[in-house]
Amino acid sequence: MKSLTQHLTLNIPQRMGFVNITREVEKAVAESGVQEGLCLVNAMHITASVFINDDEPGLHEDYKRWLEELAPFDPSPDRYRHNRTGEDNGDAHHKRQIMGREVVIAITKGKLDFGPWEQVFYGEFDGRRAKRVLVKIVGE
Repeated sequence: MKSLTQHLTLNIPQRMGFVNITREVEKAVAESGVQEGLCLVNAMHITASVFINDDEPGLHEDYKRWLEELAPFDPSPDRYRHNRTGEDNGDAHHKRQIMGREVVIAITKGKLDFGPWEQVFYGEFDGRRAKRVLVKIVGE
């Protein structure tokens, strides 16, 4: 069995943003030499996400608006008890929970086995500092 572990580092200047990381994941799959297997991609921070969807700017703006309605940014300790610890990112933890931590993608014939329009995204909900994404590939 073959395996490869890589870490991507992203630094989003805004509190919330999405970055298409499909090309970086595809590059790791090619580098691994795995022809048949699985690729795990996960955010290694509790205020960030990895998800699969369409690379369409309107959809991404809809996500931002929807997430802000569900868990609005509020740095005060009144809305989010987490902010009583001195943090101001209680909303970011909720947004990550909604969008998910990770994706697992099948590798078939040495390529990510996507459906139409599927792409891999990093979602940031408490940006302005470097954060890591794990890419773990296993297979034959």
